[in-house]
Amino acid sequence: MKRTNSRTYRSDALAAIHETASDLHDAEVVDKRTMRRFDELCLTPVRPLAAEEIRALRERERVSQAVFARHLNVTTGLISQWERGEKKPVGPSLKLLTLVQEKGLDAIA
Repeated sequence: MKRTNSRTYRSDALAAIHETASDLHDAEVVDKRTMRRFDELCLTPVRPLAAEEIRALRERERVSQAVFARHLNVTTGLISQWERGEKKPVGPSLKLLTLVQEKGLDAIA
């Protein structure tokens, strides 16, 4: 996997392809729909996290639910719901959790 501009690509070749497509999109040669397809093809997907993984991640970082929530800009209640499996993180929250999983809480602090 290659990292460029805070993005993780499946390979060096796909990184180059994506960067070219992005430049073409900026030049308005490639439309939004096509660019989304390039994103799906080239970027490493963020996988869903299970409730146990979220709890283990928070415990690994040695923080309370309240502190973890402040770092993720969500409520303590939401952290609790994630850890019990009542709700699942999506979008930016899932991306932040993935960053914490890969680089530690300091990466988003």
